[in-house]
Amino acid sequence: MQIILVFFLWSTVFSNPAREIFGYNREKILTYIFGILILKAIVLSARAVDVAGEISRGDLTNYLLKPISYFKYWFVRDISSKVLNLLFASVETVVLLLILRPPLYFQTNPGSLLAFLISILIAIILFFGLLFLVNLVALWMPENGWAAQFLFMVIIVEFLSGGVFPLDILPRAIQGVLYSLPFPYLLFFPLQVYLGKLSAVEVVKGLVISGIWVGLILFSVRAVWQKGIRNYSAEGR
Repeated sequence: MQIILVFFLWSTVFSNPAREIFGYNREKILTYIFGILILKAIVLSARAVDVAGEISRGDLTNYLLKPISYFKYWFVRDISSKVLNLLFASVETVVLLLILRPPLYFQTNPGSLLAFLISILIAIILFFGLLFLVNLVALWMPENGWAAQFLFMVIIVEFLSGGVFPLDILPRAIQGVLYSLPFPYLLFFPLQVYLGKLSAVEVVKGLVISGIWVGLILFSVRAVWQKGIRNYSAEGR
């Protein structure tokens, strides 16, 4: 229903096929909408939301006693979950395309497609690191892990990643601030690459910035984990 409502909203705005607003025409804005549907299934679907619950219940102890990496264990679970979600999202998208029959933009430049795939890979790792980091709050406040998740997933990520509307409709000053944060590189940046709205220099710059954020987030996860595990008291066990 959300996709259908957004589809008809933007279809009305771009009822004139020749109209172009904020660098989007009818084909590109509708491609953005359906692209969000697919990318959310790939990037924002994550089994790691259960990490806080495991910590709060004391189930983390079961993994600490085993010769495995807790971080890698959840990353593999995330990837398997994304494959399943992508399958369902693909079916949903095909059904919506058959019903709505929207005009779509298809990227044919090999360089842009390669950069698009790289940006998705970075986005997957970046979101996993961010989500895992947020869940580690439960090491200090076991009862508030869900609140941190809600604030992160529903409010921060949904808006700042471009999941609600394209970020380039905002004033340039705000865009400049957002581009220095990791969130636009989860959904908005990959779609901008696919739609060909960025120059080669902007694409490389975005990949470098998002890659730096991946390094910073993974380093932070390791540091917070090592400090937080000393505070872990296995409540419920």
